Amino acid sequence: MIKIIVGTNRPNSISKLIASRYQEILREKGAESEILELERLPADFIKTALYENNGRNEEYNAFHSRVKEGKKFVFIVPEYNGSFPGILKSFIDGMTYPNTFRNKKCALVGISSGIGGGGIALSHLTDIFHYLGMHVLALKPKLAKIEQNMSDNLLTNRLYLDLLHTQADMLLEF
Repeated sequence: MIKIIVGTNRPNSISKLIASRYQEILREKGAESEILELERLPADFIKTALYENNGRNEEYNAFHSRVKEGKKFVFIVPEYNGSFPGILKSFIDGMTYPNTFRNKKCALVGISSGIGGGGIALSHLTDIFHYLGMHVLALKPKLAKIEQNMSDNLLTNRLYLDLLHTQADMLLEF
């Protein structure tokens, strides 16, 4: 089962909408997936589940287990301040090093309100995943000016949809 990670804890995020669309694409291709929202992490997990408290927060442990069982991932990554959200980095820091992501595979999708589509964020995240031993798919769609390419909470840009379909095909073969 492919794990789709919503890379922000912002409520009602566009990232969550894109994750849902990606899940539909995978379903159309016959692949099972599960969306994991960082918004659902315990609010205090940085203090109660990381470092010396590793393994002590049952709610976080359950989330961690769902991630750890994954073999392939899709990360929907919004651009925050020229990179990716801090919650995503904290989430990654809380995973078991190095085994949670080592020798697993992922696809990255960047989202931004601006013209870059989250390209720098995807570059930063790729570096981290390479360090952790994760294999990152080369095709990384960058969905720029995302609000202008949506209508009624649906992605309307044909090129963006084609890129997501192509990436999903590649991930399934990866």
